[in-house]
Amino acid sequence: MEYVEPVVGIANCLGTPVCKYFQYHRKLNDYVRNFKRIRDELNCKKEDIELQLKSELLRPLGMIPKKGVENWLKAAKEMIREAQVVENKVSNGRYLCRACNGKLVDEKTREMKEFLDKAPNASEGLAMDGPSAGLPLPTSELVGEEAVRNEIWACLMQEEVSKIGVWGMGGVGKTTIMKHIHNDLLKQQRFERVIWVTMSKEFNVMKVQDDIAGALKLKEDWPREGDKLRRAAILSEMLKNAGKHVLILDDVWDKVSLEEVGIPQPSGSNDCKLVLTTRSEHVCKYMGCKLIKVKPLSEEEALILFLNKVGPKIVQSPTIMPTLKLVVKECAGLPLTIVVVVGTMIGEDNPLIWKNALVELKERIGKDKQVKHCFLYCTVYPEDYEIGNDKLIECWIEEGFIDDMGTRQEMKDKGHVILKKLEDNCLLENVTTRFRKCVKMHDAVRDMALSITRMNPRYMIQAGLQLEELPGKEQWSPDIEKVSLMCNSISEVSIDVLPEKCQLLTTLLLHNNPIKKISISFFTNMPCLSVLNLSSTKIESLPNSISELKNLTTLLLRGCKELRDLPCLSMLQELKKLDLFETKIEEVPEGMVMLVKLKYLDLDVSTLKEIPAGLLPKLVHLQHLRFDVNNEKISLKAEEMEPLKKLECFTGCFEDINEFNKFISSMQQSKKNLIKYYLQVGLYNVGCERDKTVTIGEVHNSEGELIMHPIEIQELNIIECDYLRSLVDDNSSFKNAIDLRVCRIWYCEGIECVVSLSSFASSSAHPFQSLEVLELENLPKLSALIMKVEGIGSAATSTLAPSATFSHLKEIKIYNCASMKTLLPHWLLPNLQNLEEIHVGVCDKLVEILGAETSEVELKGSDALIKFHLPKLRQLRLWKLPNFKSICSKSGVMVCDSLEGIYVLYGCDKLKRIPPFVPLVGNGQPFAYAPPSLTIGSTTEWWESLEWDDHPNFKNVLHPLWKLWE
Repeated sequence: MEYVEPVVGIANCLGTPVCKYFQYHRKLNDYVRNFKRIRDELNCKKEDIELQLKSELLRPLGMIPKKGVENWLKAAKEMIREAQVVENKVSNGRYLCRACNGKLVDEKTREMKEFLDKAPNASEGLAMDGPSAGLPLPTSELVGEEAVRNEIWACLMQEEVSKIGVWGMGGVGKTTIMKHIHNDLLKQQRFERVIWVTMSKEFNVMKVQDDIAGALKLKEDWPREGDKLRRAAILSEMLKNAGKHVLILDDVWDKVSLEEVGIPQPSGSNDCKLVLTTRSEHVCKYMGCKLIKVKPLSEEEALILFLNKVGPKIVQSPTIMPTLKLVVKECAGLPLTIVVVVGTMIGEDNPLIWKNALVELKERIGKDKQVKHCFLYCTVYPEDYEIGNDKLIECWIEEGFIDDMGTRQEMKDKGHVILKKLEDNCLLENVTTRFRKCVKMHDAVRDMALSITRMNPRYMIQAGLQLEELPGKEQWSPDIEKVSLMCNSISEVSIDVLPEKCQLLTTLLLHNNPIKKISISFFTNMPCLSVLNLSSTKIESLPNSISELKNLTTLLLRGCKELRDLPCLSMLQELKKLDLFETKIEEVPEGMVMLVKLKYLDLDVSTLKEIPAGLLPKLVHLQHLRFDVNNEKISLKAEEMEPLKKLECFTGCFEDINEFNKFISSMQQSKKNLIKYYLQVGLYNVGCERDKTVTIGEVHNSEGELIMHPIEIQELNIIECDYLRSLVDDNSSFKNAIDLRVCRIWYCEGIECVVSLSSFASSSAHPFQSLEVLELENLPKLSALIMKVEGIGSAATSTLAPSATFSHLKEIKIYNCASMKTLLPHWLLPNLQNLEEIHVGVCDKLVEILGAETSEVELKGSDALIKFHLPKLRQLRLWKLPNFKSICSKSGVMVCDSLEGIYVLYGCDKLKRIPPFVPLVGNGQPFAYAPPSLTIGSTTEWWESLEWDDHPNFKNVLHPLWKLWE
């Protein structure tokens, strides 16, 4: 058989002219060189196109590769594969078929060259908009809307109809219908783009332009600022070039000038459509739309929707059903009203309550004064504003809507109960993101609430309208109680617009405005003002008239980064909350010692020079206190803090470790535990992940030893504490820190271990039983996590190691610990069954991660395998370990099916072996198995340096899992 291929090759060459035959024979090496050059060019071209295509797909959402590009890349991969086959044949060929090899190489070279000439032109772009260039919108079910939905769809399909106005009363379902149509258009793909823009009652040209530009994925060419006319011209040109599209403007309140925005007039010639939803028939007519009215549901349709949502228990109740039908009739066929009423009635089985359901909706808020005021307060935010839950509850507390309780935390808990009630009754929508929990008001619910605030209590809400000056004098009626002008463009606050006396004004919200100047006498005629919010403004000083606000309870100046001066505050003796976070004041405001009712004080100010002695002991009602822990001029003493018995939330830095110990001691003696704290000694603020955090830095002798800690501590950071030998030993109280979740130890030259086992030979303590993250960095003497008792063998040691120690540990990070040789001994592994990540770097003496002692190997026998069980381990990252030789002992195998990545980044040249694996379940054979989700990332040099002599088939198992890691 070994001669068959050469003979066949010669037969294939018989038809070749003799001169060409000898040319193939003589110049085979030249043909091969040319072949490899073209092959490499093709491979580079393929990679360049893949890279550019990936870049284009990442930029605007909704892009897809051009069909020709996809086909070419697929063919290129096949061509390169075929070229490899040819190269293999040539490298294995006999001299007899040298000419045949030359012919084969030449033909494949010509084929590759021709294919390379047909490569996609990268300068023309490799990606295009997807067929819909839009994403589906979340929708709720439709009941009884099929007829109007079909009518809108038919108009969209007719060339002669270019503008459609979908109108009807608030809550009738216009938006819901159009969301369904939007999604249907994406599926149908007749239009290249479907653009959805939500309008608002306060029309803003710039916002609409930005929203349309965002939908068109305009990033680089779109001017974020500039005049409206230029932006309109750019947008118009972009829309003209966008192909066939449908532009949906949802919730239009007034006529819109398409020309002003930059929307080209839709027409049959450009096959583009404009659809708007509105409550106004007049708006539709003015804009020349085909009118389609959305009518309320019929009684039958309304009943179906109601029954679908109210639940089977109520539906099956014969005594409630007649009353329920009366309630549905009172809903007037409005889907939104039905949803709201259902939300208030779920679980109610009293027919009398059902009969009065619509009245009950309003009374249920009205008869609970707290809930009513909390609900109405949500209108002070701009339309569609996402309100942080915690921030909203803080505002309710500031306003006095939540009754004063024993602690601030109890008031917050009460706030969450009220918030839950409003959500359950569909009066607020939950729009929680992964960053924070938020709520918002549906525009129809907000309209209802605003109608109430125009009567009692009186609100003036003009938030988020881009106002450049205060509303005119005629709008400031004398009976207004609350005014919200937040999130505008007001730069100056003048008294000229106010009535002679704002006798009833209690709340004035001016935050998030570029206010630079406030009239000297602006606050003179506001005798009842209780809440003043000037946060995130550009004021440099406050007028003296603020001192006349004798009923002021809340003064918020948070984020006023230009504010350097405050007037005397001694007259503001009702003040309970003062927030000066990130201002630029250098001295505590004059008269603060008189503010004895203060409960909330934020002095997180980097420019503050000192806290006057004797000030804090006067503020005995403080529940929340915060300082800038990086301000070296503000160091606290325990005796100043000791009188603050009501403190619940505290952030501050103590003068030294002794003052810290005194503070903790006094706190424990008074049996008063802080609910949230960040306590610090030294200038090492590493941030905090947990509610209860301590950071200790620069303690260099045992006289200042850390002997006290809050029992409920959740995060501990120790930095440059050179006297420490271990964190938990005979003299340490940390063995009782049962709630500790995060521990960092950095730059401590004396640390030899984290836990000394000598402390627990006769103890039931379980140090670090809740610990999840352990970071050890720049500890030159660290040699072990747990130090064994001297003279006791490993078997005995395992019985002394508390079973719960490190039992919840998920992540270990160890950097620059020069004395560490073995990271995790085998006897410790039973405690580490929840370990998920191991990061190790720059540890010069480290030899192995998972180690088995000689006695253990002897006990099992030289040929036996020691199993290292880490059932939840996901990642192992290693770098710059010059003496590192093994991940686990040579006699060991790893049992960790969850392993997703082994990353050997650089500087691990002595590591020549990847440990074998066996599955968690069954008696799988090592060297023929790998965890199902495993990836091995490394440099090419390291991968090629691995040794497989003992088990070469293991390389075949792992090679598909390896990838280059730059």
